[in-house]
This record gives sequence, C-alpha cells and structure tokens, in this order.
Amino acid sequence: MLTKYAVLAAAAAAAVTAAPVVEKRAAPGQADIDTVILNYALTLEHLENAFYRDTLATYDAGAFRAAGYPDWVRQRFVEIGGHEKAHVDFLSKALGDQATKECTYNFGITDVKTFVATSALLEGIGNSAYLGAAQNITNVAYLTAAGSILTVEARHASWVASSVQQGDGFAAGFDTPLNFNQTYSLAAPLITSCPDSNPALPVKAFPAATISGDVCGGKQVTISGDGVQSGQFAAFLTGLNVYYAPIGDNGSVTVPSEVAYGRVYVVVTKSGDSVSDDNTVAGPAVVDIPLSAEKAEQIYSQQ
Repeated sequence: MLTKYAVLAAAAAAAVTAAPVVEKRAAPGQADIDTVILNYALTLEHLENAFYRDTLATYDAGAFRAAGYPDWVRQRFVEIGGHEKAHVDFLSKALGDQATKECTYNFGITDVKTFVATSALLEGIGNSAYLGAAQNITNVAYLTAAGSILTVEARHASWVASSVQQGDGFAAGFDTPLNFNQTYSLAAPLITSCPDSNPALPVKAFPAATISGDVCGGKQVTISGDGVQSGQFAAFLTGLNVYYAPIGDNGSVTVPSEVAYGRVYVVVTKSGDSVSDDNTVAGPAVVDIPLSAEKAEQIYSQQ
C-alpha cells in the first residue's frame, strides 16, 4: 500500500545510495549539547535549503506544467524554499562562528516528479528530526525556537502530501520522532562532501535498509541491507509506538497488525523489545502507508 510518492521517494534515495557516507564524531571539548543540537538542525536545514534552491533553479514553471502541475504548486515550493533559507539564517546567526557551513549534495533528482517525491521525504524527515531532538535541548529559548521550526516543517510535509500529491497530509494522530543517528542515516546518502572546517557532530550513519512488498498490517514483506539476517527484528516506528516482528529466512517479515497509516520508519535491530543505537543493524527505511478519505471516515466515525 505504498503511495506513488513513497515509491518515487525510495527511487530518489536509491539513486544516491552509492554516495559516500559521512561519519562524524564529536570534537574534543565539544560539551555544549545545545550547540551540538543547533548544528545538527543546521546541517539538515542547509540540506533542505540547497535542495529547493538548486532544484527549482533547474525546473521552471514550464517544467512543472509539463509534469501536470499548475503554476501555484511551484510557487508554493518557492515559498517553502524561502522558509528553509530563513531557518538557515536564523540558526547560523544563533551559532555565530560555531555554525556549520553548507555541504555539497546529490539529491538524485531526474524530473519534477522525483523532486516532489523527495520534498515529501525530506519534509517528513525534518519534522521527525526536530521532534526527536527536542527532548535533549536544555535552553528554553532554543526549545521554543525549535518548536516554531518544527510546526512549519510539519505544515510543509502536510501540504506536499495533500495538496500536491492528493493524499492524506495527516494520516496518523501522532508524528514519529527520530534520534540523531536515525535522522543522519537518512540524510547521509545525500551528502557528498562537507567543508573541513565544519564542527564535528556526534552522529553516525547506519547501513541502509530496504523494504520490498505491500507494507500493511498482517502482510508479509522482505527487508534487506548490509548485516540484515534471520533472527533479528524489524522495529516499526509509528507515532509514539514501536512494534516488533522477527526477521525470517531471506529477510521475510510479517508486518505487525498494529501498523496502520501514515509515515512509518523501519529499523532492523538485534532486540525484539527495544531500539537503540547500540543494537541497530540497519535503517531506518521510510514507508508511507496511504489512508483514503473514505477509509478515514470509516475508521473515525466508529470511535
């Protein structure tokens, strides 16, 4: 039950999986957690800003029309790009001379459709990244600023999913947080190089995980990736919950019945009851399970 844009997003991400994975560690003496978190956020904002700036410079209004989109779609994407630049400017000013600089990227965009798909992918990841990082911020002012950016990222993701892709922009009652390494694992394949002067961040990228099949509660799918093997577990992160399923022969997994709709992240772990950086084998993989308006009405009218 993957949406069309989820398939395209996966294809866009797969196009750059050969890019070198950048692994960074904290620099000696780098103890200010808020500075680390702000630079982590700035790393993601630089990526999003470059994505919109560079791709929209490549695909003009005519290209969007040829792909079947009215002019207002590209105009709103330009607006989103402006928001991402504002986030970069804000965080760079807050960090001063400690601010990380923009890297170079390979987004694997081949046409307007893959641009839209990758936008949906990145905006959802950005939302999950801010949500996951918030608990670690110690400065109340920074926490408020992060919350202000988070809600904007969430509206971006919702608009792309609903207005552009004609899907459900809010298919679940709760968003899913990601920790630092989970987020970085999704961003790293898009990064080709960074300035040597950038401050090191205490993050690492896990091997990629790939899911094949119709991801829906109760159905069987196949999960693969470096280090993935039978006896491990697929952890389905959905909202504030995590559901586990054992990995069988040839990567076979039966999706837990509790996994419903919306953005789901799947992590391969050595444990069947916890997800941590220490027991993660691969992932996350990104899955978007669509919820039609008719089905949503059926579900929520019965509550």
